[in-house]
Amino acid sequence: MLFSSITFLYAFLPIVLLIYYAVPIRLKNFVLLISSLVVYFFGEPKYTLLLLISSLSAFLHGLLIECRSGTKVAKIALTSALTIDIALLGFFKYSDFIIINLNSVLGTHIPLTNVSLPIGISFFTFQTMSYTIDVYRRKVKCSRNIATFATFVSLFPQLVAGPIVRYADVDEELRSRTIRLDGIALGIRRFTYGLGKKVLIANAMGQLCTIFRDSSEQTVLFFWLYAIAFTLQIYFDFSGYSDMAIGLGQMFGFKFPENFNYPYMSRSLTEFWRRWHMSMGGWFRDYVYIPMGGNRVTTVKWLRNILVVWFLTGLWHGASWNFIVWGLMFGVILLAEKLFLNKLVSKAGQVVSHFYVMFIVIISFVIFNANGLGGALNDLSGMFGLAGIPLIRTEDVYQLKSYAIILAIAIFGATSVTKTAVVKLVATPIGAKVAIVLEPISVALILITVTAFLVDGSFNPFLYFRF
Repeated sequence: MLFSSITFLYAFLPIVLLIYYAVPIRLKNFVLLISSLVVYFFGEPKYTLLLLISSLSAFLHGLLIECRSGTKVAKIALTSALTIDIALLGFFKYSDFIIINLNSVLGTHIPLTNVSLPIGISFFTFQTMSYTIDVYRRKVKCSRNIATFATFVSLFPQLVAGPIVRYADVDEELRSRTIRLDGIALGIRRFTYGLGKKVLIANAMGQLCTIFRDSSEQTVLFFWLYAIAFTLQIYFDFSGYSDMAIGLGQMFGFKFPENFNYPYMSRSLTEFWRRWHMSMGGWFRDYVYIPMGGNRVTTVKWLRNILVVWFLTGLWHGASWNFIVWGLMFGVILLAEKLFLNKLVSKAGQVVSHFYVMFIVIISFVIFNANGLGGALNDLSGMFGLAGIPLIRTEDVYQLKSYAIILAIAIFGATSVTKTAVVKLVATPIGAKVAIVLEPISVALILITVTAFLVDGSFNPFLYFRF
């Protein structure tokens, strides 16, 4: 069930909120659990049991790990829990990818499983893995209530596409939380702004990308227009969803971690990855990079650690070689930045450093969104005039003019200029009074406009369902 759907906005969410606010505190987790399972069943009925099995496995292993903490049994239990998590993720997400590559290399004819990808499996698997690891490290106490723990794993605001919420983030709130009117108001505002980013900007950029893919006569300019549009689409799509998730969390009394911090304003790729999908970056840092030794090892092992993390980052996004190349490309460039490139770029000035970051990011997302490595090579060839296609034609100019305003809004919206201006305005006595009036008006206008688009049956996919 998409957050950006009429069913969710005007039927499911209002009903759940009314019931949730009406019931006593001891029943709130139960309401959340049932509603979360309904959301998942609505989108993936046959895999709802898988979500529950994953939750039960982590819950039971957590109990055993804490009960036998510091013993060999705890280590065996942790290994068992992680093996089950990785096996489930590996089978559903990577089995056919492995088979295809084995058949290609060995000349075998192993049949494909053709198993479909359960929605959100990458996210809830990371949550259960981090839970058992944190219990083993004694960073959190294990949950003693299976319903409460299942609520954590299946929590619908962030289940499908993050942010990746760790048990430590919501442990206290799962047991006891206060629902405040100001928190609800902030949640509604955050959710609505995220909804606007998704429906009004990301969807428009997605339409332009679809026009490009459907076109039989592509040009160099059209390739670049597509590349920029997709770079904007994926940001507004994913950050918009994260805003919606965080806003929903606030409505239910939870504080989820931030996931984006204007990454397209970065002046290095290292900074970019501190601002982009922050919950995922933090997960790989804490559960892969640091346990391998981080940067407190020999140079060779440090290089290995970086490349392993970025190989896994690429693979986590999808079972295809273009994702792996995408991840390793960032790994190599980040290594270069740490060794020498940052000094060179910083000396060149802010404009050059920002151009460098965005050029690499745009190229990377073209690879990310390609149909395999062959498709990536074709797209890059088209962008750099190596595909034997024209530089420009009349239709390109038409599309550019048609989308010029929304492209400008998207580019401007990807910066923190508006936020900075609003913060400065609200800091003044007059600005604070103006904000009190304008804020609810802006929220209402966005919701009305989004509703009009959705009722009209506008283009409304969600990119991260694929990952």
